[in-house]
Amino acid sequence: MSNPFALMKKREYALMICSAAAVLLTAVLSRRAEPLTLTATLIGSVMLVFLAVGSVWGQILTVVFSILYGIISARCAYWGEMITYLGMTMPMAVMAAVQWIKNPDSSGLGRVETAEPDKKQILVMTMLCAAVTAVFGGLLYAFHTPNLFFSVISVSTSFLAVYLTYLRSPFYALAYAANDIVLIVLWMLMSREDMSYLTMAVNFMIFLVNDLYGFVSWKQRADAKKTAEQKSAV
Repeated sequence: MSNPFALMKKREYALMICSAAAVLLTAVLSRRAEPLTLTATLIGSVMLVFLAVGSVWGQILTVVFSILYGIISARCAYWGEMITYLGMTMPMAVMAAVQWIKNPDSSGLGRVETAEPDKKQILVMTMLCAAVTAVFGGLLYAFHTPNLFFSVISVSTSFLAVYLTYLRSPFYALAYAANDIVLIVLWMLMSREDMSYLTMAVNFMIFLVNDLYGFVSWKQRADAKKTAEQKSAV
């Protein structure tokens, strides 16, 4: 639970500032930015940078973002997004926060240690993802959710992302990046009816950039850890 800014380098500060600036610029240009949407996008921008540097504060902000995003999704009848973030992403973020606190790396800065899922964990994750997708897909169909296909894909990618985050795998960021692409499509479709939601579409474009950076950052740490372990074994 250390200060997350102690983990950040100049490039992370630049990423955070540019992300926030892009969100605010979109809000100004759209002239119809909704306060709750704007708040959620700004929190999301900070959240992803904290996740990228391995700070547990990223998981705490994920809980806050999930609540706000769930409310926004409910307003648009995107029941899949609401159920996914409030019923899955938020509780998984709490569980991941506990795991991250229990598994700090050797830096002493409160950063989580990366891990590589074994075959059993991957199998369990795959089976759970199929089950979650089937159950949620049925619920979304029953609720006549708009853009059903993309909503179901969003459930699958969201589950993979939060589960890989719990496992402390660098590939969580790639799963989130896949989810970002799906959500860009969903909110672009919604913005055709209400331009105020264009901010949310831009939000996930920014998220995509942040998540790709997060994967690179985590992969570098994972590779450095693996190299150190190989040297110590010699």
